[in-house]
Amino acid sequence: MKKTTRRKELLLKGIAMLLIVVLATAACWHEIGTLLASGKVDSESAMVQSIMDKTATPGIAILSAKGGKTEFKTYGYADKAQGQEVTAESLFELGSTTKAFTALAVIMLHNHQGVLAFTDDVSNYLPEFAPTYKGEKAKITINQLLSHTSGIPSWSIRLIPEGSDKEQLAATIHKMSSLKLDTDPGSAYQYATVNYDILAAIIEQVTGMSYQDYVTQHILKPLGMNDSYFSTGQERKPEQLAQGYRVFFGKSMTYDAPRYYGNIAAGYLVTNLNDLQHWVNAQMGTSDIPDELKKAIQQSHEPDLRTAGHESEDLRYAFGWSQERDTQVIRHSGSNPNYASQAIIDPQRKEGVFVLANVNSTAPTLIAQNIYDQMHGQPMKTFKYDDTYILMDGIASFFVVLTVIGIAFKLIRLAGGRSDFATDKGIRRQKIKARVTILIRALLLLLVLGWPLLVNYNYTMISVWMSYSVLLWMGLASLSCVLSMILAGRNWR
Repeated sequence: MKKTTRRKELLLKGIAMLLIVVLATAACWHEIGTLLASGKVDSESAMVQSIMDKTATPGIAILSAKGGKTEFKTYGYADKAQGQEVTAESLFELGSTTKAFTALAVIMLHNHQGVLAFTDDVSNYLPEFAPTYKGEKAKITINQLLSHTSGIPSWSIRLIPEGSDKEQLAATIHKMSSLKLDTDPGSAYQYATVNYDILAAIIEQVTGMSYQDYVTQHILKPLGMNDSYFSTGQERKPEQLAQGYRVFFGKSMTYDAPRYYGNIAAGYLVTNLNDLQHWVNAQMGTSDIPDELKKAIQQSHEPDLRTAGHESEDLRYAFGWSQERDTQVIRHSGSNPNYASQAIIDPQRKEGVFVLANVNSTAPTLIAQNIYDQMHGQPMKTFKYDDTYILMDGIASFFVVLTVIGIAFKLIRLAGGRSDFATDKGIRRQKIKARVTILIRALLLLLVLGWPLLVNYNYTMISVWMSYSVLLWMGLASLSCVLSMILAGRNWR
């Protein structure tokens, strides 16, 4: 009788599991099919649409320049719910491609106003800023901030406080003031976005102006970038701003990310294709702009090899650009929690591509590189499934489904009450098994809750930057561990 009952129980569990898997697969069938299907690269439009589908990117804006001709192409939606398509006027946050504007401001202050030198100690301008290396105060110079060789760790981005008021920049510097550096300043390259926030604080200190006012007055306006502005939560042209999104279960969902004024100089310039054409043309030397600005832009393409950050054998970093050693092509990617961008510019050949997206993904990077390769007669490449955010969403979504199945079975077992055992030997075995289960589940619970700390993340970083599916899985996995311990605890005594 007991064996028959056990078989029926296992059969019901198997049917329930199969039903849940079938329903989950049906709900995400389009997303699964899109992700697994081979990408199309037989034309530029097919390539763009394929990458957009695979990265759940709602909208893309593309600027390409070659032979003195600039072309705009737009795909998808600036706002899906409103049916508003992306246009040349649609505004996007640039993310880290903002850094080139900040570096340009520093160069201009160095060249034409003489108020700073690249070799200056940062603490000369910001006395509170006093990071240490191996227990001793470290000297960080402006050119080390520009080239990401300051020794400031990449994870320091999580220290930037949330907020849109002007005091957040000072608060950010305060957070970094006693930071322990990873390397001796000037000895190694490590990309850390806060390097450029510190530069913004220096700009404010030496000019007596806010960072965004200085850059607007001395760079954006002279270039004719009249639609562009720095986002602080008070949007100048909200009707033109593309809605930001984040990925959840393979789909894009609207996402109004928190504001970080303390990171304004490293990621919060808002612009569109109409304005970016002036920026790209200025990089290629094909626009009529003030001589001091033209000279500063040229200098930003000429890094000092003694102080530049060496990203790899072929790439060096300085002045807000990664530069290829052999071709002098400059490039930079950008990502905010709900936007992304990629710039690739060859000043010598006067060619360039700039791609904007309203979701944080590698779509702009893949699209820009394919278009740039196509300009030189090279074949375009399909999506390689190396997008960290998409992979994290896919993996977390899969584990969510499995965890929901596990929780359902545990709840059924809890509702069924405690099992009785016929022999003392069987009871002893069950107690041993219960204790082992509780120990293992407790360790798993600690791992689920503590893994962000192991990779120098925190829960705020996860909630802001990662897919909702990651947070959902963490919550469900924690519940599953607790239920397992409760079930095992019934047989502890």
